[in-house]
Amino acid sequence: MGVVCIVLPLWLRVPVSFAWSTPGAALLVAAAGTTGDFGAAIGAFLVCGALIVVCALWPALGRAITRIPKPIASAMLAGILFPICLAPVTAAIEQPWVAVPMILVWLLLVRLAPRWAVPAAMLVAAIGIGVIAGPSAFTGDAIVPRLEFVAPVFDPFVIVSLGVPLFIVTMAGQNVPGFAVLSTFGYSPAPRPVLLASGAATVGGALFGGHAVNLAAITAAIMASPEANPDPAKRWVATLTSGVGYIVLGLGAGVATALVTASPPIIITAVAGLALLGALTTSIGAALDDARHRLTAIATFLVTASGVAVAGIGSAFWGLVVGGIVMLWTTRRPRTEPDA
Repeated sequence: MGVVCIVLPLWLRVPVSFAWSTPGAALLVAAAGTTGDFGAAIGAFLVCGALIVVCALWPALGRAITRIPKPIASAMLAGILFPICLAPVTAAIEQPWVAVPMILVWLLLVRLAPRWAVPAAMLVAAIGIGVIAGPSAFTGDAIVPRLEFVAPVFDPFVIVSLGVPLFIVTMAGQNVPGFAVLSTFGYSPAPRPVLLASGAATVGGALFGGHAVNLAAITAAIMASPEANPDPAKRWVATLTSGVGYIVLGLGAGVATALVTASPPIIITAVAGLALLGALTTSIGAALDDARHRLTAIATFLVTASGVAVAGIGSAFWGLVVGGIVMLWTTRRPRTEPDA
């Protein structure tokens, strides 16, 4: 991802930035029970990357994805996020000595310094985990970063329940908004090289355990804005700098991995839940914005949030299916009888 953030701005001279898919990460947490074989998840990630490449080469598919009705796409995302955002409540009961201080710090800074609320909560959680785990969890090989190839397994059920929804939320929830953000600042990069870079980075990262890499939206708004540089022609340097930053942070991934390994799983999910509350609020608002399609949105949300798997296929896919059926049924115009 860091390499892509360096190469593409150098080539296009546009502040095109990339990031891990936030909705995709939420989907992975929600779909954790879909398969016990990480190789099958890698196969799904590869399919997601390949579909993004196909979108770059076949624009009609990209247009079709972006035409998924907003109430359905937003409600599916809300359904994915909802169980994760419940985790802070569960953590406060199961691990109160770590979770309660973390939540209180987050709540305090949401009011006083919203930008720092989640990082501060993460810091409190990290300190708590460190105290519980002890120094032995962060020594020697435990903190040395290393790339490990993971052989993919192409399980059709996992591809449909994980790979396809990951592709949809990455395209509809990240790549499309990313282009929209750039356009608001006067940039109109050609979609093909950007999507090719997104797909290629996803495929390359998947072989080492990474999920979808996509066009950034929130960070793009920072790096494409006048705060990055008063001269629009020079703002691409900010994204190049972010690429260097990604590489530096990647070298410290061993510490983060050791921290996650030493943590009670509910604490990691709780931190993610706090970080995703804003996204949940936004997605619920977008899903229910159009009064005509609120029933569709609620149906999509409930099916997705249920976590059910039918025929081995996860709830995110079935949420889309049910939402589409409900929308077609409720918006179908009754047939009028011809006059006699």
